[in-house]
Amino acid sequence: MTALILDGTSLAQSTEEALSLRVERLKSKTDQRTPILATILVGNDPSSATYVRMKGNACRRVGMESLQVTLPEQTTTEELVAEIEKLNQNPDIHGILLQHPVPAQIDERVCFDTIDIEKDVDGVTSLGFGRMSLGEKAYGSATPAGIMRLLEHHEIPLSGKHAVVVGRSPILGKPMAMMLLNANATVTICHSKTVDLISLIQQADIIVGAVGMPEFIKADWIKLGAVVVDAGYHPGKIGDIDLEAAKGRSSAYTPVPGGVGPMTINTLIYQTVDAAERKHGLSKS
Repeated sequence: MTALILDGTSLAQSTEEALSLRVERLKSKTDQRTPILATILVGNDPSSATYVRMKGNACRRVGMESLQVTLPEQTTTEELVAEIEKLNQNPDIHGILLQHPVPAQIDERVCFDTIDIEKDVDGVTSLGFGRMSLGEKAYGSATPAGIMRLLEHHEIPLSGKHAVVVGRSPILGKPMAMMLLNANATVTICHSKTVDLISLIQQADIIVGAVGMPEFIKADWIKLGAVVVDAGYHPGKIGDIDLEAAKGRSSAYTPVPGGVGPMTINTLIYQTVDAAERKHGLSKS
C-alpha cells in the first residue's frame, strides 16, 4: 500500500505564515506589543542549547521575540523557582519554557508547577494537565498537541479507533493518551512493565511511539493499515519505531526527521501567540 506521509515540516511552515499575520495584527492593535517567549536553560547540555536556539529562531521567523535566560549548572531549585517567578510577574512575557531536562539536583516538577498557568505554553504544569484531561481550556504539552494538530490537518479519523501509546512520560505519553481519549479514541497506554506488549501493539489502529528507545517498536508488531506516529528522535536520525520497515505496512506515518519534531516547536510558538492574544483581549476563543 502507498502510505500517506504526515509531513510536519510543511504544516509548520504554512502555520508560520499564518502566525506572522497574527503577530502583525496584534502589534497593530496594541501599540506594537510583541509576543515574547522566555526560554530558561540550566546548565551546559549541548542538545538542550540547540533546542533553545531552534525555538528562538522560530520566534524570529514569525516576528516574535525570545528572551533567553541561561543559568549555571549548579543552580538550585530555589534559585530556579525565583527566576520563574520573575518571568511570571513580567507583564511583557507571554510564554515561559523551561528546557527539559534540568540538572539532577533540581526538583523539575516543582519548577514546572511554578510557571503561571496563563504562560504555560509548553503545557508542563500539573494544573494544565488536569484541565486538558478534563476537556477544559489549557495549553497542551507541545509534542502531543503538535501530533494532534498534524492528525487533524490530514483528517486522520480518531473517533472509535484503538490508539496504543507506548510511553508514559508526564509531558508526552500521558498527555498524548488523554488528548486521544478526548478525541473519542479508545486508548491503551503501554510501558516497560506492560505484559504481552507486542500483542497490544498489534491491535492498534493508531500507534504512537513515545518510549525513548531507538527502533524499539518493530515493523512486524504493527498491523496492516495502522497509522504510525513516531515521537522519538535518536542519533542516526531514527525514532522509536523501525520506520523503514513499518512504513510499508502503514496507511499513514510521520517521517523521522520531519514529522513530529517540527510540530513540537511550531505548537510552542502557536500557543505563545495565542497567549499574547488572550492577554490583550484579541483571542477568538
